[in-house]
Amino acid sequence: MAAGYLEILKAPHAARLLTGTLVGRLPNATAAIAIVLFVRAEGGSYSLAGALAAVYGVANAVGQPLLGRLVDLRGQPRVQLPAALASALAMAVFAFTGPQPLLVAHAAVAAAGLFTPPLEGGLRALWPSVLRREDQVHTAYAMDAVAQEVMFTVGPLLVTLCVSLWSAQAALLVLNALGVLGALTVVVSPPSRAWRSAPREAHWLGALRSPGLLALLGAFLFVGMALGSITVASVPYADDHGGDAVYGWLMAALGLGALAGGLVYGARSWPGVPERRLRFLVAFLAVCYVPLTLMPGAPAMVALTALAGVFLAPAIACAFVIVDRHAPAGTVTEAFSWLVTTFTVGASVGTGLTGPVVEAGGAQWGFAVPSVAGGVSLLVLLATGRVMAAPVAHTVVASSSENDPNRAVEPRFSSGDRA
Repeated sequence: MAAGYLEILKAPHAARLLTGTLVGRLPNATAAIAIVLFVRAEGGSYSLAGALAAVYGVANAVGQPLLGRLVDLRGQPRVQLPAALASALAMAVFAFTGPQPLLVAHAAVAAAGLFTPPLEGGLRALWPSVLRREDQVHTAYAMDAVAQEVMFTVGPLLVTLCVSLWSAQAALLVLNALGVLGALTVVVSPPSRAWRSAPREAHWLGALRSPGLLALLGAFLFVGMALGSITVASVPYADDHGGDAVYGWLMAALGLGALAGGLVYGARSWPGVPERRLRFLVAFLAVCYVPLTLMPGAPAMVALTALAGVFLAPAIACAFVIVDRHAPAGTVTEAFSWLVTTFTVGASVGTGLTGPVVEAGGAQWGFAVPSVAGGVSLLVLLATGRVMAAPVAHTVVASSSENDPNRAVEPRFSSGDRA
């Protein structure tokens, strides 16, 4: 199983790019918990902490596709590193001024979210030029999805470690400094410096002019809703079955299930087109959410939560391949950034929707939300099947241009039957 991943990591620059991207994304992955802990440490209310975390999330959702488009137009080093510095500086302002005055705090947090560099989309744009072979790129997408689960597990632990060793203020500063170092590691690498987006048609919609991409984004909005709803519905369940420790086990099990599913999925090549495979993966995802409504004892519930996460990473990895197939030429970073934004917005909607549902009907109704959201996602994929069956025709571009042998151009693979 690990052989495919080891082959990827042995490729020149691959391990550096993956590690740098994960470290560079730590500030984003830990922003919500770091902001909440800092505001509470400064004497602010939970409402203020939640509001500031929400401001960061909204600004981040807006900034990712905009910065992704700039990366496609200007290259990675000119956008990623300045954005990382601007985001870290804004968070440093917040760390030193605190939650008061409110206007400064909200502006600083919004700027930090808005300028978060689109390292996630940038890495996926680099994989084809680093790995060359299409099957390796698809394995790298699966490895990327697995690495996300590790990062979102390790990130909160780093926050709590920094808080326990130093302070909540130090946690904000240290994690954002690490983020800048991670971005720097990526943008000074030869693949990042050499990468250029393919020529693009001038269009104000950018990547969103692709009907297939729009269909995928619509489906993944509901996948994000499902994930966000589980995090909220698990709170009242844990309150009745052991408290915070049980909640922690449920969240860890969700990530562990996704990690296991991603490892298995990326260990082999799958026949058929990815658009059809995604429908099956989302169907399995929705079905595996249903048993959560049974709400058995804590050990069994942990096992069911792990099962609910199994098909998440494979679905995300498959979506990465579909983005690459449907993104118009010259918009690949923007397209990947739109997927990140849509998923994040969906998760936020899921958390916001499930709160009132839980208050009205209890945890059992809260756990019904993810299965419904998963079912709606499947319906979107089925309804748009004909649109997604026609990926954008891309011409494979050589990895170096005639005039500059050191300049890597965004390679685009043809739409083969294996993905």
